[in-house]
Amino acid sequence: MWAARHYYYSLLLSLVRDLYEISLQMEQVAHDRAKKEKSPSQDPLVYSVADEETEWLQSFLLLLFRSLKKHPPLLLDTVKNFCDILNPLDQLGIYKSNPGIIGLGGLVSSIAGIITVAYPQMKLKTR
Repeated sequence: MWAARHYYYSLLLSLVRDLYEISLQMEQVAHDRAKKEKSPSQDPLVYSVADEETEWLQSFLLLLFRSLKKHPPLLLDTVKNFCDILNPLDQLGIYKSNPGIIGLGGLVSSIAGIITVAYPQMKLKTR
């Protein structure tokens, strides 16, 4: 239990670091895009509240996708950490999972680890 708890905390900190890196990448992509689009944008004629809310979500998801596409090691590390955290969550009783889900998470995490060993440029480098 002691080892699982500390492994859980380590993975939580790694996921926080990944989220921070993702936010930095999203800011960079948004800044680059704004710099590229210096021309004044044309406003559409009519908007509804639902359009504005879905547009915000779509633009956020598009920015997230572009950020992770531009920085694949960050995506790989985030997926690996997310898959790794399933095991201690189950062991500590925080979130009980099916053994198949834990096994699948372990498989995906192992594949991500193998990719980082086979291709060193895919290893996340922190600032």
